Amino acid sequence: PATLYYRFLRGKDVRYTGLDVSPSFIAALNKAGGHGIVWDLRSNTALPRADYVIIQGALYFFLPDPSPLIDRMLTAANREVIIAEAIRNLSSSAVPGVSKLAKRLAGAAQGSEAVRFSEETLDQLFADYGPESKRSFKIPGGRDKVYVLRKTGVPVGVQ
Repeated sequence: PATLYYRFLRGKDVRYTGLDVSPSFIAALNKAGGHGIVWDLRSNTALPRADYVIIQGALYFFLPDPSPLIDRMLTAANREVIIAEAIRNLSSSAVPGVSKLAKRLAGAAQGSEAVRFSEETLDQLFADYGPESKRSFKIPGGRDKVYVLRKTGVPVGVQ
């Protein structure tokens, strides 16, 4: 939890606000010097404004249609939305039993959370964001794919 903050942002001159439904996650972040708010992203409440709005490895919780969340993220972003999501994981394994076990260990054995993205399904989702799409790339090792969406009206060269 809060890996982005702990590993990369804590020592920098940036303001970080983490949103999570878990009170214990937020308490740990706040104790470590970050700023967190208990927040249910499934609600339709407008997200807090920020230069960069990021979701890391959690977009699948909003299947079958994460578009409303992405739209709210774009509304909240002053500059960019950054989405990193797994495209290779054990929950989609073809090996008998591995997929079921991985889903159970991830706490996603029921409902839409049991479904994960593939690279193809993520690319299809983000095709609808053509004008906002700035770039996409796989992280080293190819496990996750990152999509960067530019806030409409922000010049391409501004980052």
